[in-house]
Amino acid sequence: MNQTARVQRATLKRRALSWVWRFAVLAIILGLLATIIFRANVIDLFHIDSNSMQPTINPGQSIAVDRRAYKHSDPQRGDVIVFDGRGSFLPYAKASFADDLLGALSLTDTGSKYVKRVIGVGGDTVECKGTPCHVTVNGQPVDEPYLFDGDAPSEQAFSVQVPEGRLWVMGDHRSTSKDSRSLLGASGGGMISIERVTGKATNIIWPLDQRSAIH
Repeated sequence: MNQTARVQRATLKRRALSWVWRFAVLAIILGLLATIIFRANVIDLFHIDSNSMQPTINPGQSIAVDRRAYKHSDPQRGDVIVFDGRGSFLPYAKASFADDLLGALSLTDTGSKYVKRVIGVGGDTVECKGTPCHVTVNGQPVDEPYLFDGDAPSEQAFSVQVPEGRLWVMGDHRSTSKDSRSLLGASGGGMISIERVTGKATNIIWPLDQRSAIH
């Protein structure tokens, strides 16, 4: 093989390697974009650090959040939801367009996401009166089999009227949960705007041996 042929062969080899690297980088970028779009529009993931939803969801678990659940309907009583707490659980934290966009694309964790159970929706009267205190919605007792063993429905008495477009939420581990009850005197009264709901928590997906549907 003469010198010219060797040079041509080496050049072709370099070009082939260059195309392989370009294809690999493009595949990685497209994969990342597909993941971002999927998490922003279909199923997101949320890691649990708090014990406020025990025994339904425990610290260390990761859950799937269906972002499509409320595209054409509002959250219902009993749903477990993930939401942005700015303006409610974080009453004085201001939401910005940049944070909303990055959060929607799952590109940042603002530290303002919470998971709780919907107890009352717009127009409901939610109360807990008497000793022991039992939660009622529009005067009807709420059956709560999901409560943490040994917990009372609430150790704090309350009576609230939920405005339209808002939600009254509580954790299943009532004795440790900081929820709508804790913010009655704050701006927004602990009521969650439906617009701040990320989606419905549907399944525990991690650890693998603890996978189950969320009810």
